[in-house]
Amino acid sequence: MQNEKGIKQIDWENLGFSYIKTDYRFLSHYKNGQWDEGSLTTDNTLHISEGSTALHYGQQCFEGMKAYRAKDGSINLFRPYENARRMRQSCERLLMPSYSEEAFVEAVKKVVKANEEWVPPYGSGSSLYIRPFVIGVGDNIGVKPAEEYIFSIFVLPVGAYFKGGLKPSNFLVSSYDRAAPRGTGASKVGGNYAASLLPGKEAKERHYSDAVYLDPATQTKIEEVGAANFFGITHDDEFITPKSPSILNSITKRSLMWVAENRLGLTVKEGDVYIDELDRFKEAGACGTAAVIAPIGGLQVGNDFHVFYSEEEVGPVTMKLYNELVGIQFGDVKAPEGWIVKVD
Repeated sequence: MQNEKGIKQIDWENLGFSYIKTDYRFLSHYKNGQWDEGSLTTDNTLHISEGSTALHYGQQCFEGMKAYRAKDGSINLFRPYENARRMRQSCERLLMPSYSEEAFVEAVKKVVKANEEWVPPYGSGSSLYIRPFVIGVGDNIGVKPAEEYIFSIFVLPVGAYFKGGLKPSNFLVSSYDRAAPRGTGASKVGGNYAASLLPGKEAKERHYSDAVYLDPATQTKIEEVGAANFFGITHDDEFITPKSPSILNSITKRSLMWVAENRLGLTVKEGDVYIDELDRFKEAGACGTAAVIAPIGGLQVGNDFHVFYSEEEVGPVTMKLYNELVGIQFGDVKAPEGWIVKVD
C-alpha cells in the first residue's frame, strides 16, 4: 500500500533492523578485466558458482550507509563518497577490483531512487539502510584471487535504533580478539564480523549489549565496541577515540570528531585509551551507522564494573553530539560542504 505522498504504508513505529525485500537492487559483473555498466534488477537471489572465492576464502567486503527523508520530502545521502572510498580500500586489501568511487555513488543514487517509496517519512525516526557489497565468484578452487566478481547494492527500511529515545547500555570487555595486528581489522570484510559472533553471544548471555575488544597485541587498550567505534568525553571536555591500524575507519566517528571540534568546541584527539584509565572519562559511547551513537552506561572489566555518566541517562555532551549529527543527516542542521548528496 502507498499513501498520497508515494511512500509505502508501513508501521514505522515498530520497524526494526531486519531484512525486507524491496523492489530493486543494483547488480554489476566483473569479467575479462573490467566491470560492466550494471543494471537494476528485481531478483534478490544471487546465482554464483560453488567455487566462488567469497564462499571458501572470504574474498568479499561490504558497506553500510543510509538515506534520509528530509522535511521537504527530498532524500539525503550522508557522505556517500566516504563509503565509496572505504570500499575501494577494502577491495584493495583483498586483491579485488574496486568499483570506481563516482560509479559507486551513482549506483547508490539509482537504487535509492528506484526504491524511493520505501524511504521512510520525515519525522518517523526511520531511514533507508543501504548495503553495497563485492564478492569473488566464478569457478575457482585454489587459494588465489578470483577472476570474476559481483558488485551489488540492496536497500531496506529500518526503524529508529532506540525506541523511545537514546538510552545507555552496558558492555563487557572480551578476552577474545576482534582482529589480528596488521590483519584485516581496518577493512570492512565479513571475516571480522564472523569472528565477533561468539564473543558477542557470550556477552549477551551475561545480559550485556555486546563485547568490547582490546588491542590484540597487549590487551591493555580499547579498540572497538562490538561492531562500532569507541569514544570518550574527558572531564576536561576532550573527545578521545582510539587510534590503531586494527580499527575500522568509521565514517560516523570521523563525522562526530568534526562536530565535536567545530560545533561543540571540544578538543579532539585520537590515541591510546587504556582500559585501566577509565576514570578520565565522564561520558562514553559507541558510534556507527546503525545507531549513530550508542551511549555506554557501564563497562564490565574483569570483576570490576565502571559506570561513566549514568546507566539510566544519556550524558549532555553525548546528547548534543547525537542531535547535531542526526540533524545534519535529516537536513535540519546545516551540513559541512559535501556531506549531503541529494538523490534527484
